[in-house]
Amino acid sequence: MINIETPTYYTATKKYDLHFPDLQADLEADVVVIGGGFSGINTALELAEKGITNTVVLEARYLGFGGTGRNGGQIMAGIGHDLEKIKQDVGEAGLRSIFEISDLGADIIKARIAKYGIDADFCHGYGYMGFNRRQAATLRSWETAFKSLGSKHEIRFLDGSDVQQIIGSKAYSSALLHMGGGHVHSLNLLLGEAQALASHGVKIFEYSPALEVSYGERITVRTAKGSVRASKLLWACDSFLNKLEPELHKSTINTYAFQMMTEPLPDALIQRISPIRGAYSDIRPIIDYYRVTRENRLLFGSATPFIEHIPLDLKAWNRRLMLKIFPYLKDVNIDLAWGGPMACSPNLFPQIGTLPGRANAFFVQGYSGFGVTPSHIICKVLAEGMSEGSARYDLISSVKRTQVYGKDHFRPLLLSAGKSWHQLSGFWSGRR
Repeated sequence: MINIETPTYYTATKKYDLHFPDLQADLEADVVVIGGGFSGINTALELAEKGITNTVVLEARYLGFGGTGRNGGQIMAGIGHDLEKIKQDVGEAGLRSIFEISDLGADIIKARIAKYGIDADFCHGYGYMGFNRRQAATLRSWETAFKSLGSKHEIRFLDGSDVQQIIGSKAYSSALLHMGGGHVHSLNLLLGEAQALASHGVKIFEYSPALEVSYGERITVRTAKGSVRASKLLWACDSFLNKLEPELHKSTINTYAFQMMTEPLPDALIQRISPIRGAYSDIRPIIDYYRVTRENRLLFGSATPFIEHIPLDLKAWNRRLMLKIFPYLKDVNIDLAWGGPMACSPNLFPQIGTLPGRANAFFVQGYSGFGVTPSHIICKVLAEGMSEGSARYDLISSVKRTQVYGKDHFRPLLLSAGKSWHQLSGFWSGRR
């Protein structure tokens, strides 16, 4: 198993020395949030900006311990892996509405950074990379779709030798440059958002795991040393739910992703790797993703493509993938490697809504590996649902959740079968 206490790039380079106490009292609140990652903090912040500030956030460890502090930091367009998977739930018009809001994430993040003066190393520039003709055709269609949203940023398809304008690799034959996307230091972003949240008067507690939840007109969450009684609850634990709410546990399954970072590299080498100092991913069903950092490192990540397993040597495993793209980095040292779970939904689309029969118990989960940018969109919509209500909350919460049967006994087998099917279907959808 992965040692989740291993330092990550984010914990090694965080700029905020931010700490909150553990809960040692019995509190009354309007809203209680379980989970101190992007989902919990951002939804609470969206509510606070609407004037709902009598909120308590409970984090089992420290803020960003989960997926928020273990990701690639990619600022990508979109929500979910393939919107066609939810067409049967939302229809053609609903699909178009979701696509239209799916490009809002980068602007939401930038606006929040500007409003609260957050130091999170946001950098513009994203490359979606293709290996073959099928993927080139897909990227051309994405160019048309992205441009149809009226983006003010440069969006441009490249092929052949022109690909070298944005990346120093001969592995790819096509690319789609989207200058509205980019990358961010996700832990510093979260901590800056948490600092902003606290400035609104919201109470945040770390090292305060929820031990028991009692539902009713007022919901009570009990911790080891205290409790919170609130009118509304938000479950925002994603892959760290740990079976605490059985209804949510049954509709996602955890897989693992793995990242590494190189030693600091010379400016000339960084310029060769990434002339735009950007972030990149290919468009296969299970992607390689990477970016350069402010400190001139290359951060590279992926997941196992077919067979679900945890590599014995994360540095060596990630290094092999990196060298397929950048063989000239063969003499570069790897300083850190880490990994962690990510909760996947059967349709690879985030899940929001309320628990059956419990209209005041909300949830958000199942980002399926795409969480940094979509979480900021989804949590804005979720906060609308938790406050005044909105048509787009009704739309996204109407996407059906389905149970993942046998996950507690056959998780590796189910994931291996799912990954293999996902890869095969990529040929039909132009992503393999």
